[in-house]
Amino acid sequence: MTPRVLLVDDDAALGELVGTYLEAHGFAVDAVTTGAEGQNRARTTPYDAILLDVMLPDADGFELCRSLRAESNVPILMLTARGEDTDRIVGLELGADDYVPKPFNPRELVARLKAVLRRARPTPTAPAPLTFGRLTIDPGSRSVLVDGVRAELTSYQFDLLWALATRAGRVLSRGQLMEAVKGETLEPFDRSIDVHISRIRAAIEDDPRKPRRIVTRRGAGYLFLPTQDT
Repeated sequence: MTPRVLLVDDDAALGELVGTYLEAHGFAVDAVTTGAEGQNRARTTPYDAILLDVMLPDADGFELCRSLRAESNVPILMLTARGEDTDRIVGLELGADDYVPKPFNPRELVARLKAVLRRARPTPTAPAPLTFGRLTIDPGSRSVLVDGVRAELTSYQFDLLWALATRAGRVLSRGQLMEAVKGETLEPFDRSIDVHISRIRAAIEDDPRKPRRIVTRRGAGYLFLPTQDT
């Protein structure tokens, strides 16, 4: 099936160019220029991914991201100004799956879209669920349960948790995690992994400030503890 993408950006000319490029690469694109229209489309039409600009004339892109994430697990890619690290971090904290800095290379946009779509689709031969004490991670349904209660994670955060859990007892650097989840090399000073780990901890730890499942090894990376009885 052709992946359907919603582009929310107030630059109509850019929207037309991006839409034409994406359609030439196998996507169906609906482009809107306001946050209100974007939210309405997202609520009434099933999309495979949403491209969301931070700066919109009638809405805060971050708040719209928060609202969309509360209603759906659809992958969200934030469009941010190049060099605005704060925008990227805030977007990830609010539930975005990835970000694309402006101005962007159209080929990179296509690659990132395909990557989030792959992560969002369950594999037909998913491994068996993993259980660590009160925590269960099910790759088939891409769900995480703590004491039987679902923990809300984005698709990217689930993949990060799965990468850690399947290597329980091993310290993984940020670069190793990026390679495991995205198949990409970590860029210098990229701290997006830290933001996602923080969100995962908030979802699965009893006290995120004192993690008992995913711990930090300073100067080395992150360690998923295989023994989690408490």
